[in-house]
Amino acid sequence: MNGLLQELLAPAKKIAVLGHIRPDGDCVGSCLALYLYVKRNYPDKEIHVWLQESQDRFAYLEGFRNICHHPDGNFRPDLAVALDVSDYQRLGEFSILFDRAQVTLNIDHHVTNPGFAQHTVCPPHASSACEVLSGLLDRSLIDRDMAACLYTGIVTDTGVFKYEATSADTMECAGFLMSKGIPFGEIIDGAFYRKTWPQNQVMGLALTKASRRLDGKLICSVITGEDKKAFKAHAKDLDGIAEQMRLTEGCECAVLCYETDLKEWKLSLRSVNTVDVSAIAAEYGGGGHMRASGCTFGGGRDPWDILEEITGKVRAQLEAGQGAC
Repeated sequence: MNGLLQELLAPAKKIAVLGHIRPDGDCVGSCLALYLYVKRNYPDKEIHVWLQESQDRFAYLEGFRNICHHPDGNFRPDLAVALDVSDYQRLGEFSILFDRAQVTLNIDHHVTNPGFAQHTVCPPHASSACEVLSGLLDRSLIDRDMAACLYTGIVTDTGVFKYEATSADTMECAGFLMSKGIPFGEIIDGAFYRKTWPQNQVMGLALTKASRRLDGKLICSVITGEDKKAFKAHAKDLDGIAEQMRLTEGCECAVLCYETDLKEWKLSLRSVNTVDVSAIAAEYGGGGHMRASGCTFGGGRDPWDILEEITGKVRAQLEAGQGAC
């Protein structure tokens, strides 16, 4: 096991495992992998996972039903571990547990991470938090359930091994996890491809409303609160829409702008080769990866005005890229 993780786990009696708001597969997978690892190898320790409610598509992961969805006002952790959390604000309401901890550790892979914990492990070229965590754990103690959690995170954050951050180390790690006997095909379908009926319906609407800009290099769409209500869809049901638009022939960048329950506008940005969407998202207080990022705009803005502004950012990058050639 990595020396730092061993050093921090050893004296801790109470451990809080935390992820980011609107948890995705990498967040849920890494949190549950660490939870199971400690639960099964250190039975004398008290450990809990706190996350916002996530998609039921991850319910196949062991420990999913044990996730706590509301902060415990009385729990004071010796160690708080934030996984896949790129900045302090993304802890959301669970930051209270992070603040109370005697020791804090952040295990992440986002290039925009400012290092907000006392201890940070964040190799920026890793594909996912699950890949980073896999390298910190004692492989001899990783069982099939933990492997399924870690594989889920790697699959979702690499787009099934096709994003640029996928490396030879990523594939070696995935191969090791597969050797534990996990149903890797079912995990890929369940974590990445399978969708509910509301998800398919709202995706169909988003694609119908989509517009092409910059000679088809940019595709944008808007989903309002009324649209979500019509299909009984939630924010978590919008996952995959920007990615589907990105796959359109000739597209270099795709942006989905959708209204949140707080009447804000959330942007999901995806790109192919030239556009660094993490740089665009960072300008608005967001972040993520070069090819997949997000940010939020306050209420009161017109979504199409927002997309017009983003169009200018994408245009500038495309022109700069052409000039470099």
